[in-house]
Amino acid sequence: MLSIGAFAQVGQVTHRMLRHWDTAGLLVPAHVDEYSGYRSYDPSQLERLHRIVALRQLGFGLDDISSILERGVDANRIAALLRIRRAEVEQEHRIAADRLVDVERRLQLIEKENHMSRIEIVEKSLPAVRLAARRVVVADRPEVARVVGPAFDAVSEIIGDECGSLTTPIAQYETIEDGLQVIAGYAYNGPVRDGFEVVDLPAAEVAVCGIHLGSMDHIAESWQAIHAEVLARGLVHSGPCRELYVRAVSENQSDWVTELQQPVRRS
Repeated sequence: MLSIGAFAQVGQVTHRMLRHWDTAGLLVPAHVDEYSGYRSYDPSQLERLHRIVALRQLGFGLDDISSILERGVDANRIAALLRIRRAEVEQEHRIAADRLVDVERRLQLIEKENHMSRIEIVEKSLPAVRLAARRVVVADRPEVARVVGPAFDAVSEIIGDECGSLTTPIAQYETIEDGLQVIAGYAYNGPVRDGFEVVDLPAAEVAVCGIHLGSMDHIAESWQAIHAEVLARGLVHSGPCRELYVRAVSENQSDWVTELQQPVRRS
């Protein structure tokens, strides 16, 4: 028999791991002293230990390992699990490769041009949202400020505090044949009523997002940074852009906080 220390040394695992696997029922000691609680292992259990370690190194969780050990070595089952794990590793590799490209690009930007992006930009998913909204079309972007505020005000006057409190305002912007279409409103689950339309904004699996602080007078610069980042990351637009007005109360806009959201996909 091997003590837990000797068994751990031969298997190159820790005492803590052996105790954890014992508790999980994966590798139960051949003998446990009823007085001292000391665990002892039979040398033949090294084969099972190696199998657990090998499966862990492949990335399998304890539940999968337990299932494999209980049912025996079934080549078809292990092959199916390995295919799933391969897909997971490939996804992890793609994410790591994208991060490495991003790190290299940022490093070159700092080393060659001695500056960083004006706003920090991240990728994340966007949930689907149903809006009580007004839809307007303007000829160009300078007209947006003239119509967005009144659109939000008109909707809020109709739905008021119907849902407990008005949610954070959201606006979607899309270039169409007649100009720029703006959909401005609030998340809403109530009935359709006169004075606004119900618009479903779809979920976006990936969106490039950044936070714009302060006045809308300079928001174009933040959007330029977003679009430049989309190109730099090898992405393409996959839908209209959105603005989430996290804080938009003061008249002078000095303390406004706006999240810029651009749905994207891999090119």
